Amino acid sequence: MSASPSSLATFSAVVTRLRAAGCVFAEDEARLILSVGHVPAEIDAMVERRVAGLPLEHVLGWADFRGLRISIDAGVFVPRRRTEFLVEQAVPLTRPGAVVVDLCCGSGALGAALASALGEVELYAADIDPVAVRCARRNVGAAGGTVYEGDLYDPLPAALRGRVDVLLANVPYVPTEEVGLLPPEARVHEARVALDGGADGLDVLRRVTAGAGGWLTPGGSFLFETSGRQARVAMAIVAEGGMEPRLAECDELDATVIIGTSPSPSAP
Repeated sequence: MSASPSSLATFSAVVTRLRAAGCVFAEDEARLILSVGHVPAEIDAMVERRVAGLPLEHVLGWADFRGLRISIDAGVFVPRRRTEFLVEQAVPLTRPGAVVVDLCCGSGALGAALASALGEVELYAADIDPVAVRCARRNVGAAGGTVYEGDLYDPLPAALRGRVDVLLANVPYVPTEEVGLLPPEARVHEARVALDGGADGLDVLRRVTAGAGGWLTPGGSFLFETSGRQARVAMAIVAEGGMEPRLAECDELDATVIIGTSPSPSAP
């Protein structure tokens, strides 16, 4: 079906404004904005927010993550496409009905995507940021899961100790002194707690790893994303935490994932 002259004019105008603001994929963004905006005033307001530097996902109110529309509120960390690789690594390690915890969950995209891929998991998620928790409750709730607000493991039900089959943790891993070098879409519009990983970027990982052994089942899996230059130290942290680390990389997505496996019971 061909577009009407008026809609073409609107599309052209939106593309022109986005391109002038430096949006590299102006045509794609214009189509998405026009698919969400219903009246000219709404479309104009969305374009204005995008031109002002708001992440496209915050403008739309959702992000595409492994084919799911993940609800994204203003200020909430936007799941990156490279993080889809983490979920891809988790899928073969997760049996249907497994107990899954999405820690530092942000929008809850990882847990929701893994639940969608498996069809049925017992899903829990947690984050310290109340804004992210409100957002995650929509995404994780739609997958049948529960979201808790608090610092790392603190808010999780004690009954989960020793029962977690798969622990996903999208921990912040940007070194503090490098946060200011991030693109404005991240450093201005996303919560710093979702970005800043401390002096070497691995402080939160150390805390998560230190507690993982008490929550994972024997042979359970702990997966997190990091950068390629941090991978060696991150693997050592996992090993020091009593787990067997394994590295997975995807050059196409520039993704680095570490998979830690908790010890299985010794054979008799």
